[in-house]
Amino acid sequence: MNDRSELAARWGVEPAYFDVRGQRREADPDALQRVFEALAGSGVAPSDYPARPPRMSFQGNGRRDWILAVQLYAVRSARNWGHGDFSDLAELLKIVTEVGGGGIGLNPLHALFYDRPGTGSPYSPSSRLFLNPLYIDVEAVEEFAPDHAEPWAAEIARHRAGEWIDYLSVAQLKLAILRKTHAAFLARGSEARRQDFAAYRAEGGRDLALFAAFETLRAQHSGAWPDWPDPWRTPSDEMLEHLRSRHAEEMDFHAFLQWNAGRQLGRCRDIANRSGLGIGLYLDTAIGVDGAGADAWMAHGAMLRGLSVGAPPDQYNPTGQNWGLTAYNPHALVARDFQPFRQMLRASMRFAGAVRIDHVLGLMRLFVIPDGLGAEQGVYLRFPFAAMLDVVAEESLRWRCIVIGEDLGTVPGDFRAMLSASGVWSYLVMLFERNGDGSFRRPDEYPEMAIATLNTHDLPTFSGWISGHDLRTKRAIGVDPGESDDERESSRAALRAALGDAASFADVIAFLAMAPTRLLSVSIEDVLEIEDQINVPGTVDQHPNWRRRWPLTVEALADDPRFRRIADVLAKAGRRSR
Repeated sequence: MNDRSELAARWGVEPAYFDVRGQRREADPDALQRVFEALAGSGVAPSDYPARPPRMSFQGNGRRDWILAVQLYAVRSARNWGHGDFSDLAELLKIVTEVGGGGIGLNPLHALFYDRPGTGSPYSPSSRLFLNPLYIDVEAVEEFAPDHAEPWAAEIARHRAGEWIDYLSVAQLKLAILRKTHAAFLARGSEARRQDFAAYRAEGGRDLALFAAFETLRAQHSGAWPDWPDPWRTPSDEMLEHLRSRHAEEMDFHAFLQWNAGRQLGRCRDIANRSGLGIGLYLDTAIGVDGAGADAWMAHGAMLRGLSVGAPPDQYNPTGQNWGLTAYNPHALVARDFQPFRQMLRASMRFAGAVRIDHVLGLMRLFVIPDGLGAEQGVYLRFPFAAMLDVVAEESLRWRCIVIGEDLGTVPGDFRAMLSASGVWSYLVMLFERNGDGSFRRPDEYPEMAIATLNTHDLPTFSGWISGHDLRTKRAIGVDPGESDDERESSRAALRAALGDAASFADVIAFLAMAPTRLLSVSIEDVLEIEDQINVPGTVDQHPNWRRRWPLTVEALADDPRFRRIADVLAKAGRRSR
């Protein structure tokens, strides 16, 4: 064994992998060396992965439920401020309860760089431990007074009526008014509220204090935290005390935001529980975090440095993908008894009846790319898969939360079997559930421990797919759709063969509802017959990713005939939460 092979074995780096075509790809020697140096430079020694007594994740109540999948930021209502909020979510839970649904599926609610220009992607968070304050219903905060918002009445009305979300403007608006509300809380907040805030801060502990410190510091310093002045690059107790002595009110404000966001989301969880919903909230977790964000700063000893997470080349992305995110250092996780990973799971599970782990293959291995190199030069870094599944099971049982692993694409042969053995449900996308001849798999071939859905946020809507709108859109913006018109027509013919000549979205739902899968996800974009997909992978400015708002208000949804038709189909198929 040569030195490079020894280093690869020591650090858990795979010097070669098989691509989607089954071809063996040898790692670039320079890339391997860069990965070794990045891992060695973390200050954490390579460690053997611990063996653990395996556990089975929480499996729910045995019912066959359905959920309505929404991008919460996109919800339009008669009262929100141009960005969906937790009061909209409470209303959605009531609507779904009335028609026999089991809950609401949501995009990640993680804290973003919400007050800076950007795409608003919920999958590029600053922190997975804290919430995006833009989901706060400002008017539902107890200390809010109408005069706080009066100077911005025209701007609020403009956002409420807009077709697209203007994240930066909404953030500036909400933060300005929340600062007034925070001042009112400091001046005359009730004793009960003060005690609740104190309890929240005590529960949040050092992590909450560090997050508030990060938010305070990033407002004072330009650029990413690795470029900040030396005293602020590495968090410490001394740094926290110094910051508190000079910026106590600002730090208090950011804790105040998280408190209100958490309490409003908690109210939604409680509404779901009181309503007897089988799932309640189904929350999504991103695969990683922005390396310039709060989590990477707060626990940077536990995060990869100098490496980004992505995907190897495939038929749709011949040069691979670099997602611009960082993730945990597997050796640091072992050294810390997986505490950072536990905290991330708890941040979502405490509110949810089910949690989806994005790119669950990342529990076994991640494709990492050294900074400055192309995605095609990335290599796989192994993680302690069995131990991480055991942690997932522990937290799942603690919070009585079902776990779904997004296991799309090519995975190692025994991967799904190991997920199933640990009680993690599979994620089945009907558009991908095809036989070798292109025909769609029968519903009775779907496994029980799974969630089934037609598509995802990265795929065309039903209306867009059936009309070919997605192909035309991608070609118009210079993106290879990865599919010809003839190939799409063949797929449509296969769908008609599976469903019948009509092949409507209601037929799709009736088809999926026959599957034994415990959970079925229905996308609101498909219900409302929207043609444009939520996100076109590989684009930044060419397509309005993550910005499109609903064409109707949440108040109108309950009586919308399209929604009622789908709910009736599901009820007839026996998929009712109660």
